[in-house]
Amino acid sequence: MQLAQTLRAGSIGLALIMSPIALAVQEAADPRSADELAAQLKVLKQELAAQRQLLQALQAELAAQRRLGDAQLAAERGAGPQQAAPAQATPAAPAQAAPAAPARETVGQAPRRDGRPPEVAPIFEAPGVLTAKGKYVLEPSLQFGYSSNNRVALVGYTIIPALLIGLIDVREVKRNTVTGTLAGRFGLSNRTEIEVRLPYVYRSDSTVSRELFTGTAVERVFDTSGKALGDVELALRHQLNDGGVDKPYYIAGLRVKTRTGRDPFEVVTDCTRRCVGENASGTGLPLDLPTGSGFYSLQPNLTWLFPSDPAIFFGSISYLHNFKRSNLSRQVLAGEFEPLGEVKPGGVVGFNFGMGLALNERASLSLGYDHASMGRTKQNGAVVPGSVRTQLGTLLMGFSYRLNAKRTLNVAVGAGLTRDTPDITLSVRLPMNF
Repeated sequence: MQLAQTLRAGSIGLALIMSPIALAVQEAADPRSADELAAQLKVLKQELAAQRQLLQALQAELAAQRRLGDAQLAAERGAGPQQAAPAQATPAAPAQAAPAAPARETVGQAPRRDGRPPEVAPIFEAPGVLTAKGKYVLEPSLQFGYSSNNRVALVGYTIIPALLIGLIDVREVKRNTVTGTLAGRFGLSNRTEIEVRLPYVYRSDSTVSRELFTGTAVERVFDTSGKALGDVELALRHQLNDGGVDKPYYIAGLRVKTRTGRDPFEVVTDCTRRCVGENASGTGLPLDLPTGSGFYSLQPNLTWLFPSDPAIFFGSISYLHNFKRSNLSRQVLAGEFEPLGEVKPGGVVGFNFGMGLALNERASLSLGYDHASMGRTKQNGAVVPGSVRTQLGTLLMGFSYRLNAKRTLNVAVGAGLTRDTPDITLSVRLPMNF
């Protein structure tokens, strides 16, 4: 056993002695190939060292960027171009150690959000974006409305449903209204603004009537018009919360409408006698059209906007309360007055909704629907005969184009969907920021 181990150890030692001898013999046989291999091996080691240094520098820079917060990262993006990365090492020019990345200098900062909702093309009366603190907006606007309505009046009584004793008065009323408004808004803070609206109204009505079964086929046309200052309005709006992406904005508002315009009780009615009693004559229509409602009104409202890229959804709800007036009378021809007593118009419940879409940096499009439900009018505590709840529905489309940083052109078109709504409305606005 011991002899076998001695022989094995001797063979191993002999092999260790012969290996250098064999390598020396091989190098002596081909000394060029050994030098070339050694040179290539040295170059590869240098390239590998350079690549390791470059990789370590990139890893350190990546780790530093990951540690930056959102605010610092936004500032870094505005720091401008940085120095170029070190060139990759080549066999001809071994790379040196990568220099440390230079400290970046911030030359700007990310814009601060003011918490206000984004702008949309306005199609309703109340704007969605409030005026910034200390700024004011002057907005001239022009609105045109046209409506046509047919009415059949039966004056008499019926014996059976097919037989009428009396007159049938058929009237077709065509109404044109042009309103020029100058509105001014001032920002008390980034979330509160006040507004004043000064309207000037021009109205023109044409009534075509014909009494059937009177032996005449002549149609009578009654033209009347009116122009004067309308009802001045004051409004206050306040943003309730700080919304954001996928978070709604809520804006509360309060509007007060005066009765500075010419009211319906100041114009003269076309009657040769008093428009009451059995001997009433004349058309019963006003000779001059009013330009105001004749009542003070108060309207609270709540508007919401919900940004959902790329669209913005918006809408509002409101209630218009009209204050009653007492000891009213209207003037007829010959200077006589017809007493009316106490008159209280019904309240108006309104709501609207729509969607705004930005087409590019300057243009935007809005679609919406506006609805108002008007209550019945009361006179001396009783409902006026013939007064019914009226539904007004309008489909709206608006376009907005930003001319420059301070001026924007807004155009809105409305189509009436109910019988009592104007057939068409067209409005043009030009808000100017100062």
